[in-house]
Amino acid sequence: MRIGPELYHAEPPTNSTRLWHPTGLRRHHRLQNATALGVCLITLLLFAGCEKKEERPQAGPPEVEVTDVVQKDIPIFEEWVAQLNGSNNADITPKVQGYLLKQDYPDGLFVRKGQLLYEIDPRPFVAALDQAKAQVAVAVANLSEADNNVARDTPLAAQNAVPQKQLDTDISTQAAMKAQVAAAQANEQQAVLNLGWTKVYSPIDGIAGITNSQIGDLVGTTTKMTTVSQVNPIWAYFNISESDYLTNAAMIAQIARGNASRRPTMPVEYIQANGQTYPEKGRLTLVNRQVFAQTGTVQIVAEFQNKDGILRPGGFGRVRIETGDNKNALLVPQAAVIEVQSMYQVVVVTPDNKAMFRPVKVGEKVGTDWIVTEGLKPGEKIIVQGFMKVREGTPVSPKPYVVAASAGGN
Repeated sequence: MRIGPELYHAEPPTNSTRLWHPTGLRRHHRLQNATALGVCLITLLLFAGCEKKEERPQAGPPEVEVTDVVQKDIPIFEEWVAQLNGSNNADITPKVQGYLLKQDYPDGLFVRKGQLLYEIDPRPFVAALDQAKAQVAVAVANLSEADNNVARDTPLAAQNAVPQKQLDTDISTQAAMKAQVAAAQANEQQAVLNLGWTKVYSPIDGIAGITNSQIGDLVGTTTKMTTVSQVNPIWAYFNISESDYLTNAAMIAQIARGNASRRPTMPVEYIQANGQTYPEKGRLTLVNRQVFAQTGTVQIVAEFQNKDGILRPGGFGRVRIETGDNKNALLVPQAAVIEVQSMYQVVVVTPDNKAMFRPVKVGEKVGTDWIVTEGLKPGEKIIVQGFMKVREGTPVSPKPYVVAASAGGN
């Protein structure tokens, strides 16, 4: 039976028919070729990627900034908390009672010795002075009468013209009148003083504080109107422990004895509350007489020149005194010291440029440096910048550490 082309395509071909059909066979070969080509391309890409990864250059040792451990003599300074006060503080209190009429100074400004500060109503004191003058005049008149009686009765008593008893009375009256004149004159002088005290003057040069009394107030001998503080020089009071006192007793004794020629010449620095050092150096000027039992400390005073009035009474700061020398101290930058839970270490660079972590003990800070008491030797190299990039034994690429200009300026 002959099968025609139309019968051959009448039914949809099965998978086996498509595969073995001439058209299906060609498609099958093309799919195999494409698959093989894709596998080859992927293999080449992976191979090329591996070659690039293998050709990538290895990173070199991390760069770090290093400096040498410096050995030199360092002065030893000690600091104590201090409070400023005027070298002389005068409480302005009137010597008479009266109503305040006028304030003659601006609050908080410098005043001179003898400058008028306040005026009290003088009228009652003018009246008291006039009364005292009148009493003096009466006493002088009575004395004049007594003098005349004595002058008249003296020759008469000698001639027995008047009894001697009368002359004796005249003489007693004369002495009493002299005493009355003296008393009246004293009252007059007191009245003059009281009238003068209605004007209140500054007893010293200094800074006058804000007034406590207002115009119209009744002020008296218990009224503290203001305070004038002498601030040039100004004093800084500070307390040192009894142990520190005994350590420096020989030096302090020269101050206590008032021996100006043998007083210690060591300068005293005052560090203000803002951390700035006052430009004028001071000197120790006095030591209190006792050790305070409550605190176990001795009070010492340092004196500073303060012509511009920058330092003011009541201010807090620190006094800094050089008490000795630290011979052959080892110094490292503070930035090179690693502190972990009160333990300190630095990273030392060995001669073959490897990082080694080493524990150290530190002492006082000196500017931007730190004194190392144990753990280092002079001339060893330590990492200042970049130690966070290294581990124990890590090779490093050292370069010199350069201090920033801002860090070295202060």
